[in-house]
Amino acid sequence: MNNCVSIIIPNYNGVLLLQKNLPQLMKAVDNPINKISEVIIVDDASKDESVAFLKKNYPNIRVFKFTKNRGFSSGVNMGVRMAKSDFVVLLNTDVIPQEDFLVHVFAHFNDKKVFAVSFHEKGYGWAKGVFKDGFIAHDPGGEPSTPHISFWASGGSAIFRRKYWVDLGGMDERLLSPFYWEDMDLSYRAQKRGYTILWEPRAIVEHHHESTISKLSPKYVERIRQRNHLLFIWKNLTSKNLFKKHLSGLFRRAFRHPGYFLIIFIALPRLGLAFKKRKKEIKESKVSDEAIFTRFNND
Repeated sequence: MNNCVSIIIPNYNGVLLLQKNLPQLMKAVDNPINKISEVIIVDDASKDESVAFLKKNYPNIRVFKFTKNRGFSSGVNMGVRMAKSDFVVLLNTDVIPQEDFLVHVFAHFNDKKVFAVSFHEKGYGWAKGVFKDGFIAHDPGGEPSTPHISFWASGGSAIFRRKYWVDLGGMDERLLSPFYWEDMDLSYRAQKRGYTILWEPRAIVEHHHESTISKLSPKYVERIRQRNHLLFIWKNLTSKNLFKKHLSGLFRRAFRHPGYFLIIFIALPRLGLAFKKRKKEIKESKVSDEAIFTRFNND
């Protein structure tokens, strides 16, 4: 390992985005100030010409191709396993970094407690963690000119310390596949073990929100998002007091919005796995749920 950076990009049927955005990314790769040693693209069994395009036009990019679609977190985890650097940057195919986007993040990692630094997507700032109405949620924290703690690091535009990622077991591809809440889950588990998440305003990237998930049925995507929100809470909210409040809030939400019973129903098949993983969180957590939310009370 070394103090360099591996860029990891998951891809699914994204050849048009790769054609459009890779030239700009390569300008950042070629800038030595970013310390980027490699680019890894994990293709999630694309049916378009993504892999052929990469092999022809970007032979120096390391490409790994799944033979069947495995979901976002599996692709990212594969990329991190294959990475040769101490730090890994996750970028979606629709995220374009500035040419010097990493120059201001390295100093943060002098603090051994820092696990990840989220980049600054214009229009979005750091995330405020809250517990309200029995649910874990996050609110926008604004866009200050100085770094700030954040509730989570984006799985599409952030840098992570690889060793801690590996120690944490990476994104939870079993419980939370095919997408949503994986980066939140990883960030929360990191905080429960005493690590810190930061947001850096000078690490600027552009996010054009053209990902392949937008091509899926909005109703399906929303159901998966809400299901994974529940699974995330059932796995990670280990405070007995707060979990009781969650159960009360869960029943209130379901009875006020009967359609929410469907979300509970589709989450139940994974309840056993969530509670199995919950035991691990109870055993290994060093910081309470209450302490994490208290960090954001004064913001």
